[in-house]
Amino acid sequence: MSQALTLARPYARAAFGIARDEGAFAAWSDALGFAARVAADPRVAGVLGNPKLSDAEAVALLAPQGAGESVTRFLALLADNRRLPLLPEIAGLYEQLRNEAEHVVKATVTSAAALPDAELEAIRAALRKRFGSEVELQTAIDESLIGGAVIDAGDVVIDGSLKGKLARLESALAQ
Repeated sequence: MSQALTLARPYARAAFGIARDEGAFAAWSDALGFAARVAADPRVAGVLGNPKLSDAEAVALLAPQGAGESVTRFLALLADNRRLPLLPEIAGLYEQLRNEAEHVVKATVTSAAALPDAELEAIRAALRKRFGSEVELQTAIDESLIGGAVIDAGDVVIDGSLKGKLARLESALAQ
């Protein structure tokens, strides 16, 4: 996995640079996201590895309808360098670069039950204050948390769940 990220990083930076120059962050996000989903499909991955598949055919398979010329050329470069299987990593790294440029933090709030909108907005406001950036929240439900929530914002994880508190208490009592 780390080797794939190392190989994908320069391509993601190149895609980001082109998107920045064109002022087309969203279009590139959509195109790379589509190509990454298609390339990650096990059936397509098998086809992409077939030496009989030409680069042009691979690009036609992966490029979304209406993709700009620069996206098509980028996919052709990946095909020429045999890097199409890296598209999921490239798309992920591109999104990280885009979020940094647009000062957006993506966070996931996992709770034992669905949280009311007012609580989610309070969490969003607290995270906005902590990171000094806009915050995009996703929610997930994990009943094993018992209560409370776990907030995962990239490198920062805030565990306010009852399950986490019980685990910390158990650890403290064991010492």
